[in-house]
Amino acid sequence: MRKVMVLMACLWSTASLAWAQDPTKVDAKHYKVEFENAQVRVLRVVYGPGEKSPMHEHPGHVFVFLTDGQFTFAMQDGKSQDLGASKAGQTGWAEKVIHAPQNVGSKPAELLLVEVKRSGAAKK
Repeated sequence: MRKVMVLMACLWSTASLAWAQDPTKVDAKHYKVEFENAQVRVLRVVYGPGEKSPMHEHPGHVFVFLTDGQFTFAMQDGKSQDLGASKAGQTGWAEKVIHAPQNVGSKPAELLLVEVKRSGAAKK
């Protein structure tokens, strides 16, 4: 019985961790869902100077900077990644990532993320 209880506790904590990694759940201050359907989820992301997020996850996504920005990411493996300066209008693609971003710039930064839901890809 004890083994079953330990196993259940482990499964519960793993499920809670997976759910908790959604940025809109763990950091609603910075992440807002603007649109969502079976194929994509569009997030508006706004960080003030020096603000940071807890560790969270994104699937593959397109990003569009609406303002200039400067971010550093703390990665899941403990390493840090400096993104350098980004310019308003800059776009790009990022693969699935687990990270904790921080706006290291002196001004607010705003961007859109278009997360791709691979399992919800358009069907013919």
